[in-house]
Amino acid sequence: MRIALAQMNPTVGDVVGNQQLIIAAAENAHKQGARLLLTGEMALLGYPPRDLVLREGVADACQRAVDQIAQKFPDMTLIIGTVRSVDRAGRGLANCLAVCRGGLVTQYYDKRLLPTYDVFDEDRYFSPGEKTLVIEHGGEKFGLLICEDIWGADDVATSRHYSIDPVEETVKAGATALLVSSASPFVLGKRARQHARLCKLAKKYSVPIFSCQQVGANDDLVFDGASVCVSRAGSITRVGELFQPAMIMIDLDATGARKDDADSATKIASFDVAQVHSRTAPEGELTHAIVCGIKGYFAKTKHVKATIGLSGGIDSALVATLAALALGAQNITGIMMPSKYSSEGSVADAKELARRLKLGRLLTLPIDQAHELMAQKMRAGLGAFEGLADENLQSRLRGLTSMSVSNSDGSLVLATGNKSELATGYATLYGDMVGAVAPIGDLLKTQVYAISNWINVNFAQLGFTCPPIPEASIDKAPSAELRPNQTDQDSLPPYADLDNIVTGWIEHEGDVPAIALATKLDIKVVERWCLAIDRAQFKRDQSPLIIKVAARTFGRGRPMPIAARWRLA
Repeated sequence: MRIALAQMNPTVGDVVGNQQLIIAAAENAHKQGARLLLTGEMALLGYPPRDLVLREGVADACQRAVDQIAQKFPDMTLIIGTVRSVDRAGRGLANCLAVCRGGLVTQYYDKRLLPTYDVFDEDRYFSPGEKTLVIEHGGEKFGLLICEDIWGADDVATSRHYSIDPVEETVKAGATALLVSSASPFVLGKRARQHARLCKLAKKYSVPIFSCQQVGANDDLVFDGASVCVSRAGSITRVGELFQPAMIMIDLDATGARKDDADSATKIASFDVAQVHSRTAPEGELTHAIVCGIKGYFAKTKHVKATIGLSGGIDSALVATLAALALGAQNITGIMMPSKYSSEGSVADAKELARRLKLGRLLTLPIDQAHELMAQKMRAGLGAFEGLADENLQSRLRGLTSMSVSNSDGSLVLATGNKSELATGYATLYGDMVGAVAPIGDLLKTQVYAISNWINVNFAQLGFTCPPIPEASIDKAPSAELRPNQTDQDSLPPYADLDNIVTGWIEHEGDVPAIALATKLDIKVVERWCLAIDRAQFKRDQSPLIIKVAARTFGRGRPMPIAARWRLA
């Protein structure tokens, strides 16, 4: 018996387009001899649909589409992730799998565990399922599960616990194999934890597990694919492509084991070397995740070109490099916006970056005259205009210039701020924070350096003809160059220390004494910067969309109050 996992990249809300993706996948699977096909979670509507799922007619459109798909493949069993209306207490909608057989939708499995942590808010939209579902196909009894039903929040740092165990209940209901439909967003390190859990469950219950994962990016979330097959002995026998659509074909014998389980070790070794050699390092994982996020956002909003302000520094160099990988260098406009404080070295580094990347266009639009004119007007009106106000004026003039270029050519501006800056408020509203997407907004400054170095070492694997990021951009002291001889460390602690504070306060939601103890930093320093992080929340609430790659990301997954006065007792 042959079954297929359709690892697809749906667009949220595009029911017609997603329907065609599923039809094409089913036709492909049928041609290759598969008679059972599983899609990812909510593949027909796209995940996560957020409040779009509440719009009048959305559930009905999904129902019509899944009925049409079923009619088209009467000799196949299709298990399609979708949404449906339900008549039971709760929200009237279910995140479900539709089982299509004989040209009809014959059964539904409704997701039972609804996550409400981090970026998830499924209890806002859906009513939880109330029972298990086991279907027979080719002599096998397949138990159906959806994402959280099998993860049970164990793959993330959360205190969430559930009162039921859908996996155990499904096995007790007679399942001899498990089919898992998933749309689990990428977080660095999470895939390994999920695969370990699947192996543990497969071995515990002595059932093979076949998990089909969504791929691509929707808004701030990236989905890495890597659909996985696990033998009943608890060993991984197959992993799908990373960050791209794929069809995973699985041959089962009468016991539900893969026929090629015996050489699974060879297959996994081949997978690691041939497909993700450059992605095994954390820096490689993050590179490909962010590239996927940029590519998905532009493709699904139907944009082609990006505009990036190039300062000659490391942040803008990395953003431009990632954008070139995602969109093609020919579609990138770099803008140099020197002021009277810009060094010759920074201008030279920006030009060198553009040369190495072969950017489609490099503009030089100085802000010094506009800055002087505006500063004069402000001094005339206010009597005094200097310090931070004057520095931020320069940043805002650059934001204005970038957005004007964007308006003129239909491009989207990519913001260049990193997580360390966004955390502490070392970023200017309507200045360097302008843009549609902040590609590195979830990267700490130390990660920015690590990834830049990794890219330069692995440039050939990524398709570059030389290391793309100028060495001077990596080596020099970071500076906003908004006043003479300025460096970031005039205002901030060393980034290694600051990033440890940010990690403790944001990632772990720790307290000041614990962070000071763990980092061996002075408690007054830790307290000062934790307070600065909280005070900068109003800026982050106006940030461009941040591509999520960490467990705790500024934005939807961390809805913090602005007017708050939390203090230690």
